[in-house]
Formats: sequence, C-alpha cells, structure tokens
Amino acid sequence: MAETGTYLYAIAREVGRALPDHVIGVAGAPVRAITHEGLVAYVSPVPLEEFGEEPLRRFLEDLDWVGETARAHNRVVEAVAEGAPTAPVRLVTVYSTEEQVRDLLRRRHDDFAEVLARVTGCREWGVKAYAEPDSGAPAAEEAPAETCSPGTAYLKRRRASLRGREDAWRRAARRAEDIHAALVSVSVAGHRHRPQDPRLSGREEVMLLNGAYLVDEDHGEEFTAAVDSLRGEGVGMQLTGPWAPYSFTSMDLGDPREASDDP
Repeated sequence: MAETGTYLYAIAREVGRALPDHVIGVAGAPVRAITHEGLVAYVSPVPLEEFGEEPLRRFLEDLDWVGETARAHNRVVEAVAEGAPTAPVRLVTVYSTEEQVRDLLRRRHDDFAEVLARVTGCREWGVKAYAEPDSGAPAAEEAPAETCSPGTAYLKRRRASLRGREDAWRRAARRAEDIHAALVSVSVAGHRHRPQDPRLSGREEVMLLNGAYLVDEDHGEEFTAAVDSLRGEGVGMQLTGPWAPYSFTSMDLGDPREASDDP
C-alpha cells in the first residue's frame, strides 16, 4: 500500500486562476490541480495512516479530528469557488492515486460540465427557521369557579394550554412552508434539508426549516432583503452564506476504493 493517498476537494471549471499560496489543504498539505478538457480537480496528498480505509474508521469517531478536517476541506472549496463554478466533493473522498482522479475527469466529464453549468454565476445561501417558544399561544381560559371543582378547573386549563401550544406549532409550521416557498420564488433553486437536532444546531428551539437556496450572485441583496421581510410571526430565522453550492452539485462518484488506475 502506498504511504499517501489523493484527497479530492472539488471539481471546477478551468479558468486559468491559481489558488492563493496561503490556501492549505487537509493535514497541512499543499493543494494542486489536475486538469482535463476544461475541468480541474483540486487535490492534495494525505497520509494513509490516517486516511486509509481502516484507520479512517477510527478517526471519524474523533469529533475534533473530523472538525479540523472539515474546516480544511471547506477552506479549500471556498477558495476554489471564489474564482470558478465549483462542485464540492463530499468530505473525506480519498483516491489511491492521482491517475484515478484523472480517470474520473475523463469518465464523468459531461456530468461535471452539466452540473457546473447549472451553478455558474450562483452561490448558496442557508436559511434556518425556528419555532419561537410559546409564540402566538392563546392564554388558557379558566373555568368558572362556581361550576367546576378545583381539579376539573385545572384539567380544563391544562387542556386549553396544550391546545394553544398545538395551534401555535401548526401556525409556525405553516409559516415555515410559506417562508420556503417565498424564498424559492427569488432563487434559482431551493432544497429542504432534514431539520437538525438541537444538539447540532446549538439552539433550544425546534427547527422548522433547514433550507438551502441557489441564488444568482447579482441578486444576493434581493435574497437577503426577502429573508428580512419574512422574519417574525412566531418564527425566528438564521441566515448564512454565501457559500459554494454544496446542496446543488451532489453527484454519486462511486467508491474511490473501486476506482481503476487504467487509462
């Protein structure tokens, strides 16, 4: 087994612009370009003692290692996307040799070209919507003391409170649907990801919308203004971006371990 593998970050359209020298890849390695008929793959060497099949399983359980690797991966992708239409590759995609990456560019050239054409001139924005606690919940109605026992009155107040919370939740969920539809209308494309668990989002509120939107670079201000106009009405919102179009360039590249070195 070779001592190093080839880590793949992204496929981009070749525009004759080199990455800045300060952009360092995963494991502190320099990033280089592999070109083929107008496409370029950005790669760097990585040690197989970390990124080989068996050790990688162990390292992926180390959250600090995963976080550091993800930051380096995203740093390279964003630097590439600053200068060219870019299709990011999923985290920790490692080939045995650079020749396998060249073969990937040859075999999937038309697929990559189609994806890059779709995102040319666009960036991705993220919008998360959260249910604000007790927002819009009507006050519980108290039963008249002369007609109810204290226990019955309590149960009625409890039911009214639960109904109020359920109604508020339904309103917030409908509001999230409306927000997504409105943002799609000012975007090239939109995609709803699975809502994040509070342990991942870092917020106590329930996430109602985890949306990604492909937006024309010339309409970024229009998009952010649309987000601002949709705030409130029982829903808190978080805007992130612009980013490389991760959510709109997903391709199944197969298992790098099954790639061939044959020309």
